[in-house]
Amino acid sequence: MKFFSVYRLLLASLLLIGSNTLFALPQNAAHQGGVAIVALGDHAQPPKAYYQGKPVLIVKEAGQWQAVVGISLDAKPGRHTLRVQPPGSPDHQLTFTVTEKKYVEQHLQVAPRMVNPAAQDQQRIANDFKLSKKVFATFTPTENIPANFAIPVNGRFSSPFGLRRFFNGEPRNPHSGIDLAAPTGTPIHAPATGRVIATGDLYYNGNTVYLDHGQGLITMYCHMSRIDVKAGQEIKAGDVLGAVGATGRVTGPHLHLTFSLNDTRVDPLLFLDKESVAQLPEK
Repeated sequence: MKFFSVYRLLLASLLLIGSNTLFALPQNAAHQGGVAIVALGDHAQPPKAYYQGKPVLIVKEAGQWQAVVGISLDAKPGRHTLRVQPPGSPDHQLTFTVTEKKYVEQHLQVAPRMVNPAAQDQQRIANDFKLSKKVFATFTPTENIPANFAIPVNGRFSSPFGLRRFFNGEPRNPHSGIDLAAPTGTPIHAPATGRVIATGDLYYNGNTVYLDHGQGLITMYCHMSRIDVKAGQEIKAGDVLGAVGATGRVTGPHLHLTFSLNDTRVDPLLFLDKESVAQLPEK
């Protein structure tokens, strides 16, 4: 499919420029659905920064503090403002430019109840929404942010981030993560250290695990056949979270992987190990 070829070109470009970026966690890609890295200076103590009223992740690289800002898929292209609070100094504002990014469409056929839920499912869906909203708004202060994220499952690339999705011909929200197709029962490994902030059996997402990596960086793993961890559990990179399945709204067994930064869903490919991603099969 065309979008896979485009992603291969993107990955090749990221591999070439990776050694020149300011911070190795995500790539600096200040477009819709991407991540902006904004230099904050060389203060003795870490400053705080806020984007659209929400705290953002702060890290230190090469002696400089950097704000790592998640940009929503529906962000308006143009200049955006970051409010900075340096320790012991007055607040000030920094600006960065967000560019437009086009995402392709995807048309899928699923069970009718997964497009137009029955009345008895509405309360469950509302509760799922409250859980996700609370989890993604979590901001845990820490300086120990993982510097590299591994591929969590041995599978193939089946859907990229940002697809404009149509289920049974009806438009729905854009794809908020990437899909890695694999047989049911394939182990899902934690891509980095974190803490299980919540788990659950959600209507659309099926069996789901959320990991908190600190400072608003949250990852979500969906459609699992089983969950092997529990809320509050500390996780090391490589720990088994559960297994691939086909629970929730799916067309086949796969892992849906979401990355959220300052309560904004962003492209996981900006965080995952680029060489490993480039080697993932597409079919």
